[in-house]
Amino acid sequence: MERKVVSAEEALKVVKSNDRIFIHSVAAAPKILIDALVAKAPELRNVEIMHLHTEGPADYAKPEYANNFHVHSLFVGANVRKATQEHRADYIPIFLSEIPRLFREKILPIDVALVSVTPPDKHGYCSLGVSVDATLAAIETAKVVIAQVNPLMPRTFGDSCLPVSKFHYLVDGKVPIHEVPSPPISEVEKKIGQHIAGMVEDGATLQMGIGAIPNAVLSQLTNHKHLGIHTEMFSDGVVPLVESGVIDGSMKAINRGKIVSTFVMGSKLTYDFIDNNPSVNLYDVAFVNDVATIRRNPKVTSINSAIEIDITGQVCADSIGTLHYSGVGGQMDFIRGASYSKGGKPIIALPSVTGRGESKIVPFLKEGAGVVTTRAHVHYIVTEWGVAYLYGKTLHQRARLLIDIAHPDHREALERKAFERFGKV
Repeated sequence: MERKVVSAEEALKVVKSNDRIFIHSVAAAPKILIDALVAKAPELRNVEIMHLHTEGPADYAKPEYANNFHVHSLFVGANVRKATQEHRADYIPIFLSEIPRLFREKILPIDVALVSVTPPDKHGYCSLGVSVDATLAAIETAKVVIAQVNPLMPRTFGDSCLPVSKFHYLVDGKVPIHEVPSPPISEVEKKIGQHIAGMVEDGATLQMGIGAIPNAVLSQLTNHKHLGIHTEMFSDGVVPLVESGVIDGSMKAINRGKIVSTFVMGSKLTYDFIDNNPSVNLYDVAFVNDVATIRRNPKVTSINSAIEIDITGQVCADSIGTLHYSGVGGQMDFIRGASYSKGGKPIIALPSVTGRGESKIVPFLKEGAGVVTTRAHVHYIVTEWGVAYLYGKTLHQRARLLIDIAHPDHREALERKAFERFGKV
């Protein structure tokens, strides 16, 4: 072990031009290693940097490093969004569940993986902490793995514990874990949360993301019983429901009694909750987001968001026209998994209008918009105005149902467009 502990600058000497680098995801992004990589930029050309969404700065995506680094993200986060939209970075569209295949099947072989881990325990095992996701596959297949050892990283269980021998170099790296505080819940989001909470049955298994709408839903579930969690990620809103006994996982068919996720992102409240907590298991995303895994649990209630939805039910969730905003992520994994689950409910939730008052329910998606969930896959759409159940409905019936939950200011215009398209409203 002693010979492995080096400075970040020493460890990064293994990186050379034309390498493909993977960076640990979300709140586990290893800041010290990233800074050392950027400092080495003058020595490098055409290094491909690959990651899912990461928190913290992404200086390697700055214009001055255009010849040194090429960012190919698997989910467009805020720190590379401008670079992606300005074509200095690019995006690989893929279901979250399938990303590990890119590495394990050598479709995109990794030269160097930069990760963040806990210090080894007395048995010589480190934990990947807040993010397992596709990082486990990158570690398993990379030629060289460099680990930033962070004593502030929560220790988690599941697939996250790896022997220290898996890492070629260890770098001391005590830095705070990236925190994402819960946003305030607006009246619109509260109404959406109330609609969805009314759809959640006792004993349901929940999947939700981060943000005001998931938190609004969770805040309305205080009188529910025996809820379970099987989700790609969770945040602060889960913690009080566990502490009050609402979430106990007792009705789950697999991983009964356990909260299952593939990464966690929130505030210190959540990180303290998951630290050394055997009731929380983080697994490889190829398992967590596998439709065959998801469907085994009962009453899977999947809550995902959208940027816009057309009147036939096509869901755009990754771009604003041609401008990439996020990614495919795990939405389709859970839409399909929930639809196959006994008593499952796949839900797309969104405010009826944008911050500028434009309708999010539209006659046609913007030119270049990506369809993440197709109209053949969609089931429930929820806005603050109500719930539209589209499954098994005709195109015209869908239009009518969606217009009924659009903002009243836009319903007349939508009705005109629906009449032009279908000959009736």
